Amino acid sequence: MAQDSAARARPYPPPRRSATEVPAAYARLRAEEPVTEVTLPSGDTGHLVSRYDDVRAVLADPRCSRAATVLPQAPKLTAVPFDAGGLFTMDPPEHTRLRALVSRAFTPRRVAAMRPRIAELAGELADAMAASHRADGGPTDLNAAFAFPFPVAVICELLGVPYADRERFRTWSDAVVSLTAHPPEEMLRHKRALLAYLGELVAAKRRAPGADLLSALVTVRDEEGGLSETELLTMAMTLLIAGHETTVGVLGTSVFTLLRQPDRLALVPDDEEQLAALVEELLRINPIGDGGPLRVTTAPVEVAGRVLPANSAVIAAICSANRDADRFTDPDGFDPHRPSPTPHLAFGHGPHYCLGAPLARAELAIALRVLADRFPTMRLAVPAETVTMHTGLLVNRLTRLPVSWD
Repeated sequence: MAQDSAARARPYPPPRRSATEVPAAYARLRAEEPVTEVTLPSGDTGHLVSRYDDVRAVLADPRCSRAATVLPQAPKLTAVPFDAGGLFTMDPPEHTRLRALVSRAFTPRRVAAMRPRIAELAGELADAMAASHRADGGPTDLNAAFAFPFPVAVICELLGVPYADRERFRTWSDAVVSLTAHPPEEMLRHKRALLAYLGELVAAKRRAPGADLLSALVTVRDEEGGLSETELLTMAMTLLIAGHETTVGVLGTSVFTLLRQPDRLALVPDDEEQLAALVEELLRINPIGDGGPLRVTTAPVEVAGRVLPANSAVIAAICSANRDADRFTDPDGFDPHRPSPTPHLAFGHGPHYCLGAPLARAELAIALRVLADRFPTMRLAVPAETVTMHTGLLVNRLTRLPVSWD
């Protein structure tokens, strides 16, 4: 029976026709097969949930567990899954304890206080991008010049990680978020290298603490006993990777979305409320990834009329939920004036709702405002259909985004 089930299963993630389109399979699955069996990159069988209401229910259901994903007998998403002891592999109350240690760094009030510095970092990168463009006169890869270094600079400053090391942890990070882009032995090697790097950084913070978040976590570990050493390193890795990978991807795809519209960056409004609404629509239509992190059921769970047994792998397809016509008018259309609030699930739902959502929203709004102010005539330098997406990663990220301006 297991072999028959595996034979029927579709590959996950489903293929996409282009960088601009969510995989076409999701529309059919929402209509005909809202829970379907898929073959995960690890080779294990899982269940893909595609309708908005069902995705939201899975994300909030305590029986759909993150912690169960690290059990030896549990199905795995990839050959090198996330380690135990981190925010991605814990459930309440342990998850609540760890989340509380860092949540103050990401509150809307703390992020509001950071906005001037975030804007300063964006402005510095825009200056460098303009100077480089004048020097060579050719198209500029927005990904390399802005979309990658901007979120990296922000998270490095927040955590206290040297920005000069960004290319090193970029390589390590890409391997950690790999689905099929890297072989298992390479994924493991890069993850170990990243943890070793963070271990050295933690030791340096112990010798000379600063005003950064990583120094604060070291204090919690050493003086308050609130973290084990493994939890400290896993937390640092999670914050570093999640703090830039997702924003890098959605910033690139958001600018790409705007540049495909007739008004291009003129769509970025001056009004803060209108800008916030535009950010929400860009988050809805530009998925961070195809699905949320893997969950494994700890008891039988009924989803869309189908009972999933205990120890079933479940992926809540957020990118599909955000295109559900039962929840959104013209779900596949980009509407920069879509009424707010937009009830998208880009940041998840329930106890694992993205801790960094306020920071990500601020980064996107500030980046779009800076780009629109500095480069109002920015346009695509290549046909839109030639822009491609990286494949085999947990996150959606364009390979290159060549742009030009007058």
